[in-house]
Amino acid sequence: MEIVAEVGTAHSGDLEKARKFIDEAARAGADTVKFQAIIADEILHPNVGSVSLHGQNRDLYQEFRDLERPADFYLQLKGLAEAAGLRFLCSVFGEQSARMMFDLGVDRVKIASPELNHFPLLQTVTEAQISVILSTGVSKLADLEAALEILDRQKVSVLHCVTSYPAPPEDYRLHLLPHLSAVFGVPFGVSDHSLDPLMVPLSAMVAGSMMLEKHLTLDKSGGGLDDPIALDPIQFRDMVRAIRQIERVPAEDRKRAIIEMIGKDNLLNTLGRGPRVLAPSERSNYGRTNRSICARRNLPAGDELTLENVGIFRVEKSLRPGLSPYLLPVLLGKRLVRDVAAGEGIVWDDLLSGTPQNHQPPG
Repeated sequence: MEIVAEVGTAHSGDLEKARKFIDEAARAGADTVKFQAIIADEILHPNVGSVSLHGQNRDLYQEFRDLERPADFYLQLKGLAEAAGLRFLCSVFGEQSARMMFDLGVDRVKIASPELNHFPLLQTVTEAQISVILSTGVSKLADLEAALEILDRQKVSVLHCVTSYPAPPEDYRLHLLPHLSAVFGVPFGVSDHSLDPLMVPLSAMVAGSMMLEKHLTLDKSGGGLDDPIALDPIQFRDMVRAIRQIERVPAEDRKRAIIEMIGKDNLLNTLGRGPRVLAPSERSNYGRTNRSICARRNLPAGDELTLENVGIFRVEKSLRPGLSPYLLPVLLGKRLVRDVAAGEGIVWDDLLSGTPQNHQPPG
């Protein structure tokens, strides 16, 4: 199983701190170290509001702006990772960050859960003909099917994910992994946001996961967006050691060995039962942390929608969600029948005197 040490933006844009993360990932025995190529304007609108982090309300857009770095920064990260014997991986969030990675010569990129419905981004990476790792948090099966209709399934791996920080292990329902892989015809792994170093990772092995992504931190109180739910270096090493130990056990004995490590009840709880639906811990985020069509600026009634005045953003907690990015080609050229404030989502009532039934992506 490929083990991905998710650093994300926990380096805070500091190259020396990033080097320490890479060293810890290599020391732990990870296969891959992953970062995030942040360009704030392709993720959020400036009016997105604040987030509570380490007891403080912090402007979310500004947090992302502060994490922006030029292409040379990621080129240096790539070189450091490869020198340490690790594979470099980076999440991209829009066409600009994706092309930045293409220019660096990467052979695969990560599409995070909120971007699973960012159809222009999916089209961009498909045209680049590189491999894609796609996370499925805060999504429905129809959303995943619509994404896979755009991507080249021969180049896609999917990570089952619960978009909650931290994510309760019982929300994962890992028993679904082999069924989802068979239905969609792509390999499945797990992106784990739970706090326990072993419960989800080892349960994922029982379910046949081909990849495990887990956040790594140097300090849980380090100030990064994901530090509170990440594993410290000792925990991360313990997790990798346990996974490698199980891999050496004959396949027919692995489940018993995993039960000895985490307990039967914990395994059954994490494997779960039932259909693939939005996890209880992430339901309130649906439509908010994933993308929707929003106004880039204040748009008065009568304005025509164009690529210059609308964007595909996460609205988070404060702004109104808009229509699916799947509908962008349909909406371009249409005129508003009422004002829309900057950052707010574009909904049917903004375009029509009556509201039609919801239009969903195919699948």
